Amino acid sequence: MPSTREIRNRIKSLKGTQQITKAMKMVAAAKVRRAQDRVMATRPYAQKLKEMFQHVAHKLAEQDVNEPLLEQREVKNVGIVIVTSDKGLCGGYNSNIIRFAAQKMEEVLAQGQTPHVWIVGNKGINFFRQEGLSILARYSALPAVPSYAEAEMLTEAMSQAFLDRKVDKVVLLYTRFVSMLQYTPTELVLLPVAPPEGEAAPKAEYIFEPDPVTLLRSILPRYISRQILRALLESAASQLAAQMTAMDAATKNADDLLTNLNIVYNKVRQAHITTEILEVVGGAEALNQ
Repeated sequence: MPSTREIRNRIKSLKGTQQITKAMKMVAAAKVRRAQDRVMATRPYAQKLKEMFQHVAHKLAEQDVNEPLLEQREVKNVGIVIVTSDKGLCGGYNSNIIRFAAQKMEEVLAQGQTPHVWIVGNKGINFFRQEGLSILARYSALPAVPSYAEAEMLTEAMSQAFLDRKVDKVVLLYTRFVSMLQYTPTELVLLPVAPPEGEAAPKAEYIFEPDPVTLLRSILPRYISRQILRALLESAASQLAAQMTAMDAATKNADDLLTNLNIVYNKVRQAHITTEILEVVGGAEALNQ
């Protein structure tokens, strides 16, 4: 049985750990709120951009538009963007998206295609480092709540690789934020760009200035960047929510461990007191004899 000193040291260490998990939970809760606010703030612009893209695509549906980002070609090389986090302590967030990415690459290889990857986050970088993959770029130390600058950086890299024919298709693998307790690994096809699903015809007649082709070429990079930004924000919100849940569970587990350790400590202390009393009583009886 451990001594009272050992148990006291364990209790002290556990209380220190519990304070850390409580602090991390509070920080994650504040950041996930910011990420949610960013997602809500970007939705009106994203929705209007989607509607504009639908209108322009409908206008040009019967025309032969020579736009490289819309080019459908035989897929031999697939670019895969994998979004993970830089740090751990967020439950199964990273393991789920990494497992999802590994399955996607197996599917690509089974179809006789070659995967090329962009990896976001140190967890993904460290995992795929020894896999012998064709890694086009690595990105780490992104802000906890990504901004449009990070989305534009990724957009430029992916678009250039597609235009240079290094890849014939680009898919983005991220974690879609559903709720504080549910986040789902999701695949999003970025290139070649296809009109978003919805009504084929516009609800109103628009006069385009400049011409629809010029407008389309202006919209496409913004549309791709907005898709990437949404995915980055949802991944960030999912990671922070997972971290908050994990730290909450760790704090509750620490409470249970502290309760059990206090019970053990009291038992050991009582046993020591009882032993000392018995020794005193035994000594007194020996003297009386």
